[in-house]
Amino acid sequence: MTTRLIFLFGLLLLSINTYAQFTTESYELSLDGAKEIMGKAQEFAKANNAPGAAIAIVDAGGNLVLLERITGTFPIASEVSHGKARTAVMFKMPSKNLEDNILKGRTSLITVGENMLRGGLPIVYKGKVIGGIGVSGAASADQDVEIAQAGLSAKFLQ
Repeated sequence: MTTRLIFLFGLLLLSINTYAQFTTESYELSLDGAKEIMGKAQEFAKANNAPGAAIAIVDAGGNLVLLERITGTFPIASEVSHGKARTAVMFKMPSKNLEDNILKGRTSLITVGENMLRGGLPIVYKGKVIGGIGVSGAASADQDVEIAQAGLSAKFLQ
């Protein structure tokens, strides 16, 4: 009986170890997390006199979680910011990297992704991309990036 229990216990440990080899920890961007990121981005935009901005936050699948458009921002900025956020999450890198590659001659990149303009950043939590933030319609493309970066200063991401 004891030998049988030891054998079954050993099988259990082996199966747990095998299962662990084929799974990874995953995280999900919550609405509360998206609101915290949005708050930091908007706070920065106001403090730095952005004339406007549409800020989009997407989950790991590129689905829109939250979108805010500061009064006075041109309407299409909402769509552009969403595209930048989707690009950042799908490529798991800042959308600026793709824009830079296009400007250096990789023009075929124009045919992939959502939006290859600066202003999209992946949202990373514990080493995993859990979403993306995209900004469009600020004073410049650089300010779009700065606002997105400010969103990533949310406490839960630190």
